[in-house]
Amino acid sequence: MQAGDLARAWAISDAVLANRLRRRDQCWHRPRHEQFIWRGAPLAGRRVLVRCYHGLGDTIQFLRFLEPLRAIAAHVILWVQPELLTLARTARGSDEILPLHDGDAGVSYDVDIEIMELPHALRTTLSQLAHRVPYLHATSHARISTISSENVSVGIVWSAGDWDQRRSLDAAALATLVDRCPSVAFHNLQRGPARIDGTALGFRNAGSDDIAILASQVCELDLVVSVDTMLAHLAGALGIPVYILLHSDCDWRWMKERSDSPWYPTARLFRQDRPGDWNAALASLATTVQAARAMTGRAVT
Repeated sequence: MQAGDLARAWAISDAVLANRLRRRDQCWHRPRHEQFIWRGAPLAGRRVLVRCYHGLGDTIQFLRFLEPLRAIAAHVILWVQPELLTLARTARGSDEILPLHDGDAGVSYDVDIEIMELPHALRTTLSQLAHRVPYLHATSHARISTISSENVSVGIVWSAGDWDQRRSLDAAALATLVDRCPSVAFHNLQRGPARIDGTALGFRNAGSDDIAILASQVCELDLVVSVDTMLAHLAGALGIPVYILLHSDCDWRWMKERSDSPWYPTARLFRQDRPGDWNAALASLATTVQAARAMTGRAVT
């Protein structure tokens, strides 16, 4: 997956699955995100329950596979995190959408699969990924009150949470963009415990814990600058330009030595050149923002 050789990835996945079935492995004692669900059963013509057991960003990234699944399945039931219910309804391919909870889904189905297992089951190719963007759409009418027609409007997110702190940087480090990029208005979209009042850093406070509202706000912006977290996936799925800051040993989905992403055609990747050092990535990002603005007048792509 990291090398972009999906055919080889599916061959390895086939071997892993066959080994699990031979050993009759069980996974229900594991945390949700470590559970493997699909047992290789055909999906065509079946009632398929899609379980969303990973993070919000993972679900957003893989919602694109509902449509090709529905092209072969008789009925698709999406069992999704409650925070994503409204947004998930804008994705094509599901016949029913239910809020995820502990215990049984409470519906009948022929075969179930975790959402991140779908590309394996569907034998997805790299060239198919970009054709499905955008696949989510904003539905809220909430707006950012400080948007100006005179400045480029950029949403920013600096923290990806505590479980992998290498993905995050200090808000003050991201605030260096304010001085480097005059005539650019930076809007604070940070969610969760890392959110602060960014006024003193030159940020305009926006954002929301309601992801449907957040999606609407993102669609007002010219650009999103984000570390590797849910907001990066949201912007990419909505087809909004997004610049993603990545640590030196980043996740498999961003592949290696690429500044673009087949997952999100509107994304540009800015990588650390040394572990823990964001300076070069931030300097390159600032230069790119300014160059894009100079060429287009306002829009940043």
